Amino acid sequence: MVTREEILVLGLTAGVVGSLVGGMMLGIGMGLVVNGQHLGWLLLLPGAPVSGALGYMLARKLTRRMG
Repeated sequence: MVTREEILVLGLTAGVVGSLVGGMMLGIGMGLVVNGQHLGWLLLLPGAPVSGALGYMLARKLTRRMG
């Protein structure tokens, strides 16, 4: 059985990891694009979906523990 504590930790972990990874990708990508490096778009555009995918993977890990 999943406790409230585990759900709270999942939410906090997903939020922190997602914002760190997504923010780093967005920041580095934006810095590259501003400096004229078009490869920065490869980091800039998938920043938000990657951060959401990390939260999704953490949630899947918790649901596997349930069953």
